[in-house]
Amino acid sequence: MKAIVLDMYGVIIKQTGDDYVPYVQRTFPDLKPEEIYTSWFKADVGELTSLEVWESLGFSGDIEKIEKEYLDTIEINDGFLDFVSAISKHYKMAIISNDSSRWSKYLREKFDINKFFDVISISGDLRIQKPDERIFLLTIEQLECKAEDCLYVDDREGNLEAASKVGMNTIMFNSRNIQYEGKTITNFKELFSMILE
Repeated sequence: MKAIVLDMYGVIIKQTGDDYVPYVQRTFPDLKPEEIYTSWFKADVGELTSLEVWESLGFSGDIEKIEKEYLDTIEINDGFLDFVSAISKHYKMAIISNDSSRWSKYLREKFDINKFFDVISISGDLRIQKPDERIFLLTIEQLECKAEDCLYVDDREGNLEAASKVGMNTIMFNSRNIQYEGKTITNFKELFSMILE
């Protein structure tokens, strides 16, 4: 193994993204989840900015403050910083994340994690969203590795399937406690042990 590639939501950070809809519905209880997700997915592929998402949902006033209040509810996963500090000395590191450019940049800078990664592939920057295989192939190319030399870690089965199809090794970070047939871990200590096996 030459490269470790990590998802962001549900892996590097605790939140899986499933809390966004209830967060919005606290202010707008009549908004349906599909209405909220439609705007969010547009930001994930760079069609809207994250600030435009809040506005499209009906928020007004200081949108930057509203966005920051939401983003500041997000926490880094236990054990991640110890893991990445140790493992990045021995492997190339990458992130593949479905996220708006602005949210991803804010969170990566807030937690000061950019320094650990050789490649950062964000759907909002690339306009390609997982499970589209192109985002995996682009990341592998930038890592200058073969797919079979990369380990991909995600909390969603569809993304792991797509990574497997292009030849990557995969592990489910089971932060949402779902049934999964493949290799599974629930924390970074387990992931560290599995990599070093």
